Amino acid sequence: MHFHFSFYSSILLIFFTQGIIFSFLLLKKGMQLSSKPHKTLSLFVFLCSIYLLPWMLGFSGWYSLLPYRNIMFYVPFQQLFLIGPVIYFYTQSLLNPSFAFKRKDCLHLIPAFAYLAYRLVIFITDKVVLQEYYFYANGKDKNLDTWYQMAGVLSMLIYFFLSLRYYTIYKKIIFQTISFADTLLFSWIKNYLFAFLLMQLLWLIFFLLFPGWGSFKEKWWYYLSFSSLMYYIGITGYANNVKALIPFRISNIKNKPAYFVENVSNENESNDIIDLEYKEAETANNLNSQVKEWKTKIINAIESEQLYKNPTLTLMTIATLLNTNQTVISKMINQGFKMNFNDFINNYRIEAVKQLLQNGEHKKQTLLGISMDCGFNSKTTFNRCFKKNTGISPKEFIENLQKEV
Repeated sequence: MHFHFSFYSSILLIFFTQGIIFSFLLLKKGMQLSSKPHKTLSLFVFLCSIYLLPWMLGFSGWYSLLPYRNIMFYVPFQQLFLIGPVIYFYTQSLLNPSFAFKRKDCLHLIPAFAYLAYRLVIFITDKVVLQEYYFYANGKDKNLDTWYQMAGVLSMLIYFFLSLRYYTIYKKIIFQTISFADTLLFSWIKNYLFAFLLMQLLWLIFFLLFPGWGSFKEKWWYYLSFSSLMYYIGITGYANNVKALIPFRISNIKNKPAYFVENVSNENESNDIIDLEYKEAETANNLNSQVKEWKTKIINAIESEQLYKNPTLTLMTIATLLNTNQTVISKMINQGFKMNFNDFINNYRIEAVKQLLQNGEHKKQTLLGISMDCGFNSKTTFNRCFKKNTGISPKEFIENLQKEV
């Protein structure tokens, strides 16, 4: 097989090879662990790897020789309309244990299928019907048409924002349903979404610097940058083993943007609607006897059982204890206490820590030990919540206590 090794083709060959290897490793790990995120990321890395082929093989001389030129012309290596949906599916599979590819998700693939049909028409017309270059009379690769490249970048930007929106909803849900939300914020998601956005911004920067993309060598620098970002996403994605805990479904019902799914194995089971936000104006009008009654029940349950000391406390735990569902508890906490469930429980934990500090417990054990005893499972979360509650750090609080003595 012809391959001219040069500085440009060899560098891209290294990234292409590594990308294919990581794609295989991600798929293997996904199959071993039955992990949808790893399988989906495997497809993303594979698509990014073959995206490099027109430039890698172009620098190796494939555009100047037959039959290699026909391979370059008629094989749609760059699946730009597919990369965006795949990263969106990856985001959903990471954040939502109940995510599964459904028939409606095929709508996201329509542009990719339409482009494949367009390329198939080109192949049949040129190679089967006319048996000459008709669509390729100008000798330019359709993969690299400006309209397709710009439409592909636009598609990927749209799916970046869809992924970011999904992550935003996820954060609201976990703060409304679990008391240890800070430990499940998935910094990896922010990192790979930033890297994915940077891929598109780099394309726009190079396009503006070199209208019409300049020479073949000038475009190579963009593909080198793209390869580095793909390499980063592949490696760190392979090492990421964090699993989401809260299954949910997005709803289009007004004022109820998400459903909490309690049992993903039983599709017939009813779902608890979780209020993602409270409205202060509405809250003031709804502090009726029912809300006050539930406030009392919730406070009694938490204080009598000291539920806040449970570092894995969830909304479901309290709902079960009070013989109701999460919809009721979520609404009562939002409207009655004007805060989300995570902040509500952490305030109890901070008050317990403050009480222990005032009793001199810090002289017997460390601050971390005290925070753990009160339900925190992260030093970072404890420090953040303490300062949010008191306006000062734990050490400053202790210093103020010593001054009062």
